[in-house]
Amino acid sequence: MIRHGEKHLVQRIGWLRAAVLGANDGILSTASLIVGVAAASRAPAEIVLTGIAGLVAGAMSMAAGEYVSVSSQADTEAADRAREAAELEEDPKAETHELAAIYRHRGLDSALALQVAQQLMAHDALGAHMRDELGIHEALEARPVQAALASAASFSVGAIFPVMMAALFRGTALIEAVVIATLVLLAALGATGAKIGGASLWRGAVRVLFWGALAMAVTAGIGHLFGAQV
Repeated sequence: MIRHGEKHLVQRIGWLRAAVLGANDGILSTASLIVGVAAASRAPAEIVLTGIAGLVAGAMSMAAGEYVSVSSQADTEAADRAREAAELEEDPKAETHELAAIYRHRGLDSALALQVAQQLMAHDALGAHMRDELGIHEALEARPVQAALASAASFSVGAIFPVMMAALFRGTALIEAVVIATLVLLAALGATGAKIGGASLWRGAVRVLFWGALAMAVTAGIGHLFGAQV
């Protein structure tokens, strides 16, 4: 029999979600911060320093947030695994029939469902129940460190571009450069994330563009308002 390896898109969901979220947040939050401060007519050095501070703080915040969030998910999965293992040890027959009921619900006849359940229980009882009863698959298991590193790294990469714009431009040109660069990057990021995830490129680009433009418009308005009052 010729076997071929398949790597489905769902296997990327752990790091992809964290990386896309981190890069999007890095670009958007740092750009919005810089635009808001620039609209308040602050000195160029203050704007650059604000952008750098936003990059560092944001990357650490993203890493910490992802680690805590995904760790909670991992703890829940571990608790479910321990409970399922105990139930299998206490009453394996009942667990076999429970698994067979799941397969009957999916369309197998009673005899075949029971046969499949028995064979899977003999091969890997805990794995079968984790996958088919609880919906926890090894490809989707929570990985806190991976999520934290992906978020921090992608946030930093995304945030560095608005900071570079702040270092290269001044005054009104700075705001224009940051807005244009941010919208282009957000569109590219949305399309890339959609492509990796197998979704529509157009939809992925448009949804991040909308929220990105809105965020920068709000922060620019607030910065201009407070700058005019100083």
